[in-house]
Amino acid sequence: MPTYTANFTKCSLIVPESRIVADLLLQGVSGKEWDRQIRELNVLKKRTANTAMTYANLARSRLQTMDAELWELVRDGSVPVATHAVLAATVKFSPLFGDFLRTVVRDQFRRFATHLEPRHWDNYIEDCQRAQPHMPALSDSSRTKLRQNAMRMLDEAGYVENTRNLRLRSQNIEPVVLHYLQRHHEHYVLDCLQVCP
Repeated sequence: MPTYTANFTKCSLIVPESRIVADLLLQGVSGKEWDRQIRELNVLKKRTANTAMTYANLARSRLQTMDAELWELVRDGSVPVATHAVLAATVKFSPLFGDFLRTVVRDQFRRFATHLEPRHWDNYIEDCQRAQPHMPALSDSSRTKLRQNAMRMLDEAGYVENTRNLRLRSQNIEPVVLHYLQRHHEHYVLDCLQVCP
């Protein structure tokens, strides 16, 4: 079992920003040039340098769980391809979210449920904390942010209709992303993404 960390309290899939970060990674940008691009040039077009750096560093951490071939899908692919490629990197970087997909969301589909509910996330978090005594305690605000971003990611990736009604939608992962994951033996990520009937 992976160690769970609350590493998506700040934002959801951030696909447009991830496209820009993927381009920087493919160019080999790092160090001072990374800071210049993010802080000074504000390539992510954020209101503050701190917000830009938070988004950029999170997108980079997610994308670096994969290789340049996936970065190219993020940068150059259609919106659905880029979204599913970012989703793949996100579930690898954030097993707390990935396991929610492969256990709770999959179970709801198997039950022919029509909707997710906020309590599904809340119960899942409580189960995780019981299963992992060393998992850091979460404040109420962190729990709320995690749930909001988890539901937003499900919405962005197409697993729910929207974040208001949380109506489940069957979602087929883009073939080019599936092929990448299969070739790279990303069995955990495939299990997380392929939860629909």
